[in-house]
Amino acid sequence: MSIPPESTAEPWSQRLWEEIEGTFDEILAHPFIGGLIDGTLNSKVFGHYVAQDAHFLRDYARVLAVLAAKAPTPADTAMFARHSADVFGVEFELHNSLLADLGMPVAQLAEVPVAPTTVAYTSYLLATVYGGSFADGLAVILPCYWIYSRVGERLLEQGSVDARYQRWIDSYASAEFTTSVEEVLAITDRIGPTLTPPEEAAARAHFVNTARYEWMFFDAAYLRETWPI
Repeated sequence: MSIPPESTAEPWSQRLWEEIEGTFDEILAHPFIGGLIDGTLNSKVFGHYVAQDAHFLRDYARVLAVLAAKAPTPADTAMFARHSADVFGVEFELHNSLLADLGMPVAQLAEVPVAPTTVAYTSYLLATVYGGSFADGLAVILPCYWIYSRVGERLLEQGSVDARYQRWIDSYASAEFTTSVEEVLAITDRIGPTLTPPEEAAARAHFVNTARYEWMFFDAAYLRETWPI
């Protein structure tokens, strides 16, 4: 009996990444990222970013919890539920320590208005994961994982002269965060081949849009974005 040849098809995750390579290059070229490396990023800008990211993460944890409920296997449900809980543990611990170093008591975070881009991004995530399929939700959350991991990896090669910024870099370049990203990528490559062309196109569009939101989030922080009226 002949053995069928192994598939040489490109993994779905790789095809998705090819769609956002230009966006990722723009993120790396953004002055916010450059300022993390050389230490020239204004600490007030970084404080604005950390505060907005804390607001973002509260909704992102909810998004992951909804995705867990829609997951196709018990193992997938358990993984996304664990990742959701990790947001309130690992990531909030990082943000709380950074806010303290920046002179912003965590108790004051509730007084910081949620910026327009933060509202838009989290609203898009929540609408997609609630209203769409599991594949839609998976695609819409993946850039936040993957882009941060790759940014952390790139920045770790150069390091930062500012200990606060280095701590941020170390967190997203850590083995623990890399493992979480790899878990999501494994599900992505398992789900991709099961999608019909229209389903795949819809999910891919969400992936591309969220990658754009990642650039917008860094840009909004750099500008210390506020509501115009």
